[in-house]
Amino acid sequence: MTKTILLAGTMLAGLASVAQADTLRLLTWGGYAPEDVVAKFEEETGHTVEVTKSNNEEMIAKLRATGGGGFDLAQPSQDRIMGPQMEFGIYKPIDVSKLNKELFIPSMLDATMANTTVNGDVYGVPHVWGTSGLVMNTAEAGDTVKDYTDLCAPEVAGKVSYRLKRPTLIGFAFALGEDPFAAYDDEAKYAEIMGKVEDKLIECKENVKTYWGGGDELMNLLRSGEVTASMAWDTGGWKLNDDNADITFVAPASGALGWIDTFVLPAKGQADDVAYEWINFVMQPEIAAMITAAAGNFTASAGADEFAEDSLKAKYQNSFPQEAVDNIKWYPPVPAGLETIEGEVLDRVQAAN
Repeated sequence: MTKTILLAGTMLAGLASVAQADTLRLLTWGGYAPEDVVAKFEEETGHTVEVTKSNNEEMIAKLRATGGGGFDLAQPSQDRIMGPQMEFGIYKPIDVSKLNKELFIPSMLDATMANTTVNGDVYGVPHVWGTSGLVMNTAEAGDTVKDYTDLCAPEVAGKVSYRLKRPTLIGFAFALGEDPFAAYDDEAKYAEIMGKVEDKLIECKENVKTYWGGGDELMNLLRSGEVTASMAWDTGGWKLNDDNADITFVAPASGALGWIDTFVLPAKGQADDVAYEWINFVMQPEIAAMITAAAGNFTASAGADEFAEDSLKAKYQNSFPQEAVDNIKWYPPVPAGLETIEGEVLDRVQAAN
């Protein structure tokens, strides 16, 4: 009798384990796992998906508190992987052989894998992405503004806006022919580059209508015509294009600045195989287009733009021909000390006459 009870208990435990392995506990952003995509995955695979919506700070906090437990797949930005992994060990390496690499845009996959490699192991692959670059009224600015530093051109004097934040520093650095990301491990070189950017931004101050602080502020400046050329994000430019066909997002000649939200495997995840199934499923172009419709941003799925809603597809393809996609400068993790240098530069630019 005792043996029978023990055997039954063992069988139940085994069944519970199988059931648990068939459930994907996904820690993600709003819009990245829309209900129609989850339903389609569950129907086709028989797995269950439990979605917890979060953001970068909460994701890291949750995984740190559990040592990488509680979830089977998470989606932090790529610059939130290397540091937390080295400090807290909250992720496990990704077995790239289990991914259908042909589903990914090659330049994005390569960049993300490089930026999330720790001690020779890859910890992240790309999913949803976006950029900042130039948003302008092409009828007013014409062909004058093709790169960040063109915001300083006399043709757009008094009609320019950008933020006094690090994306502006980074964008101007690339437009000046420098590579600030390559200098991340050389603080002296980085300070030298930022010095050149500081001089250019001070020189450019007379062109600036205002330094925008929030997205709504900038959108109103562009809609009213007070500003004709600005630094801003791609989706903002496309939204403005709905109201005014002359306003759109343009990828700068030196490269748009890109962020990527990734896929990572938490260290104590219990459903790795289901996680790989989910990644390969949502990276299919038709499925990726469903996520774009929900999130508003495109994914690293190759060819997914062809399945997007027609007007959004046209805007994307106009802003991002393949060479512009391949030229995106993806943000790597920021080493300690550089933000202090940047903050001092921004303060001096703000205070300059």
